[in-house]
Amino acid sequence: MNFFDLDIILRLVSATLLGGFIGLERERHGKVAGFRTYALVSVGSALIMVVSIQVHEIYNTVNSDPGRIAAQVVTGIGFLGAGAIIRFSAGVKGLTTAAGIWVAAGVGLACGLAQYGTATIATVLILVILMFFSKIDRFFDKRKRAEKD
Repeated sequence: MNFFDLDIILRLVSATLLGGFIGLERERHGKVAGFRTYALVSVGSALIMVVSIQVHEIYNTVNSDPGRIAAQVVTGIGFLGAGAIIRFSAGVKGLTTAAGIWVAAGVGLACGLAQYGTATIATVLILVILMFFSKIDRFFDKRKRAEKD
């Protein structure tokens, strides 16, 4: 492995771009966690996945499991996402942001494994959920309020 491994660079850059696309959508809606946050979460997850694989390749022992380090991303991102959730008397705010941060980490992990197709399809689905499901959600909220009146 040389200093400028193009495969590793592609993994990190793709994670940055895909995470950034998700963040742009969130930023467009005025959310606190936006472009930079999502890009950082995604590239960080990809980096951790790449390092996990490299640790396994360098120290290939019976107890070596490249998934162990990467699995801790789920826990760490869960902690970060929990900080985005705010509870108040009328309900809870920030659940979508927390879920978005968590799933951006998954996109990064997929890029770290060089699973570009999976990461891209997931990003498209995430964007569809964020862009269009909110419209469906608002439609049902209006309908529910109308039924109460």
